[in-house]
Amino acid sequence: MAEVEATAGQLRLYSYYRSSCSHRARIALNLKGVDYEYKAVNLLKGEQSDPEFLKLNPMKFVPALVDDDAVIGDSYAIALYLEDKYPDPPLLPQDPRKKALNHQIANIVSSGIQPP
Repeated sequence: MAEVEATAGQLRLYSYYRSSCSHRARIALNLKGVDYEYKAVNLLKGEQSDPEFLKLNPMKFVPALVDDDAVIGDSYAIALYLEDKYPDPPLLPQDPRKKALNHQIANIVSSGIQPP
């Protein structure tokens, strides 16, 4: 696995191409038009247990987004982080009811149908 230090000012996404969670993070980054560096973590080869990755994300989860010294290790948290940091274009509607429905659907996906 490559070194884990992020280039100053550039986001780095640790991801696995077959992970639906990672896919959601990539969708959010791309919809926002945010430049980021993609770092592959091959789960089938056990790269999530690599000592360098463990320093970055002890939970061994992908995706993991690195922004300077911040590490966000959950696709839903990554999407919300991106929404706050890069408000345009928005991922969520401004109407509180529609926004709540979006959060409800996201929680159903992450807790109800997402495989462990």
